Amino acid sequence: MRVLIAEDDDRLARAVAAGLRRRGITVEVALDGGDALDKLTATSYDVVVLDRDLPGVHGDEICRTLAAGRSASRILMLTAARSVRDRVEGLGLGADDYLPKPFDFSELVARVQALGRRPGAPPPAGLGYGDLSMDPARRIATRAGRRLALTPKEFAVLECLLAADGRPVPAEELLRRVWDEAADPFTTTVKTTIRRLRAKLGDPPVIETIRDSGYRIGGS
Repeated sequence: MRVLIAEDDDRLARAVAAGLRRRGITVEVALDGGDALDKLTATSYDVVVLDRDLPGVHGDEICRTLAAGRSASRILMLTAARSVRDRVEGLGLGADDYLPKPFDFSELVARVQALGRRPGAPPPAGLGYGDLSMDPARRIATRAGRRLALTPKEFAVLECLLAADGRPVPAEELLRRVWDEAADPFTTTVKTTIRRLRAKLGDPPVIETIRDSGYRIGGS
């Protein structure tokens, strides 16, 4: 699951992000409305934790923009206002859920996870190459009829490579799409994950390393 936290309280945003990451959730943070819109334009998120009173572009406007664009992202709106009227207004803007501040972190996690399980946009169709196949909706990958025991990161990397349809995917792109902004850009985690994925896929090899371009499934 990929989550965007749009919250101008830096300390709160970083604490929530760290807590969600400890639960295996990929998280990015925006500290103002303009940055949040930029990230939402460039990246798809399963859940947006949206502070209603963001500086720059107000949270209400972001909510309206997502609703008007029929975004598949689920919105958990945060606000210091606690009245029923405020909650009704937030939901009326297109938010999927509403949580007043201050909140209990375990409740926020539960709500984020519940929103992430809700059906949104149709899942991508099955992906494959040769005897390698993947069902993203069911989170199953097989090769030659044998189910592959992949970690969530390995599955996500393989999904990115298959979806690229033969296009080399740079390591930087994999790092951005599979991990998040907290990942060290100089880390070897992509190379390590690719190595483990190759071992699990077995022979003949299907992941190619393209010099100065990245990785791809199969050849041209």
